[in-house]
Amino acid sequence: MAAFTEYPNHDGLGLARLIARKDVTPEEVLEAAIARADAVNPAINAIVHRMDAEARGRVAADLPTGPFAGVPFLLKDLYMGYEGAPLSNGSRLWADYVSPADFTYTRRCREAGLVVFGKTNTPELGIAWTTEPTAHGPTRNPWDPERSAGGSSGGAAAAVAAGIVPVAHATDGGGSIRIPAAQCGLFGLKPTRARNPAGPFVGEGWSGLSTGHVVSRSVRDSAAMLDATSGPAPGDPYAAPPPARPFSEEVGADPGRLRVALHTTGLDGRPLDPENARAAREAAKLLQEFGHDVDEAMPSVDVPALSKAFRVIIAGNLWNAVALRYAALDRRPDGYGLEKATWAWAEEGREYTAADYAAAVTAIHVAGRQLAGFFENWDVMLSTTMHEPPARLGVLRQDDQGLEEYYRLLMDEMPVTPLFNATGCPAMSVPLHWTADGLPVGIHIGAAFGREDLLIRLASQLEQARPWFDRVPAL
Repeated sequence: MAAFTEYPNHDGLGLARLIARKDVTPEEVLEAAIARADAVNPAINAIVHRMDAEARGRVAADLPTGPFAGVPFLLKDLYMGYEGAPLSNGSRLWADYVSPADFTYTRRCREAGLVVFGKTNTPELGIAWTTEPTAHGPTRNPWDPERSAGGSSGGAAAAVAAGIVPVAHATDGGGSIRIPAAQCGLFGLKPTRARNPAGPFVGEGWSGLSTGHVVSRSVRDSAAMLDATSGPAPGDPYAAPPPARPFSEEVGADPGRLRVALHTTGLDGRPLDPENARAAREAAKLLQEFGHDVDEAMPSVDVPALSKAFRVIIAGNLWNAVALRYAALDRRPDGYGLEKATWAWAEEGREYTAADYAAAVTAIHVAGRQLAGFFENWDVMLSTTMHEPPARLGVLRQDDQGLEEYYRLLMDEMPVTPLFNATGCPAMSVPLHWTADGLPVGIHIGAAFGREDLLIRLASQLEQARPWFDRVPAL
C-alpha cells in the first residue's frame, strides 16, 4: 500500500471528499494517521491509548456514509466511553476501567463515519488548564515542548496541532475546549449548553457547566461536526434551541454588522498580560476593518460568587465520581490513586451541604441572566482565551499543590472562559495571534445563548481574512 503523503494537507471534510471520490482509500488514510502518530506522539504524549486494530477492523468493514466517512478521529479519555476500550479519566484510580458501552456522542461520531483509533491525554478528572497527569505524564505543546498544550483537552489539541488528526473530540467545563485550542493554535468552539448529548448514563456534565465538541484546524470541520452530533437524545433533561439551519451553512455566510464588546482585563478587572492585551486589540482592529462596531465594555458579574459556585459544583461532582469509583473497587475512600489537589477538592465536596450546592446553582443562573442582558446591547464579546501566552510545564501541579494555591492558580489563568460555562452560552477561541517567539495566543469571542450560528459566521470571516490552516509547528 502506497503511503498517503498528502494526509496533513487536508482537513476532515477534505479527507472525506478524497475518500468519497476514491482518490484514496480509508485504509490509506488510516495508515497515514497511524504513521503520523508513531512519528510524533513519543515527543508530545498526546495519545495515551491506541486502538489501531479496532480502527483497522472498522475501515475493513462497511463504513457509514456520513460526512466524515473514513476520517481518523481521537476521543478524549475523560467521561467518554467507547465500548470495550479503557477509560482512565487521566487517573490511576480508573487505571483498569473499561467502558461497558458507547456513549451517545461516541455513537454519533461513528455514525458520521469517523474512525476512532485512540484516546487522548487529559488531566486527572479534567480539573486543570494544563494536561500533566501523574497517570500518563505531561502532554507537550507542539509549538514548544517545554510548554503546556492546555487542558483539559490538551491531548486532543496537541494531536490536531501535530497533524495526527484534523479534528479531535474535546470537552469544556471551564474552558477546556477553548484553552487548549488557544495554546496550540487551533479553532475551538464550546457549544451552547445541551447542544451535544451527555448520555446515556448522565443528563448533564457538572450541573450544566460542561459540554462536549471538538478542536479542529478548520472552521468548517467544527461546524460539520456540530451538525453530525448535536440534538437531544431520548431521556435528555433539556435541549438547546434548535438552529435555524445546518451549522455548515453558516460557514462563509455574512455575519452582518456586529456590535463588538472588547475587554482587555479579566472579569475581575485584572489586566491581561501585555502580549494578550495587544492580541485582543489587534483582533478588534481587524473586526473594525470588516465594518463591525467595536467599543470597550464588559458585563457586570459577581466574580467572587461565580468562583465560589464553580468550586462547590465541581467539588460535589468530584466527590460523587470518586465515591462511586471507590465503591466499585470495594475500597474505603481514602485518596488512594488520586492526585493531591484532586483528593482535597473531592473531600471538600463531601463537606458541602445541599444548601451550598443549591446556592451555587442559583449563582450560575444569576450570571446567565446578567450575560443575557448584556447581549441585548452587544452581539459578541471579545478578549483573549487565557491571561497570558502558553505557560511552561510544571506551573499548575495537581499532585503536590494544596487546594487553596491550586484553585487560585487555576482561576487566575482563566480571565473569561468560565463565564460561558456558567451561563451555558457558546464561545470560541480563534487562532489569530502568534508571539515573536512563535507561540499561539487565542482570541476569545462569546455570543448569546443558542448563537453558535453567529460565531461560526464570524469565525469564517476571520479565517478567510487571516488563514491559519497552513501555519503548523515544526516537528
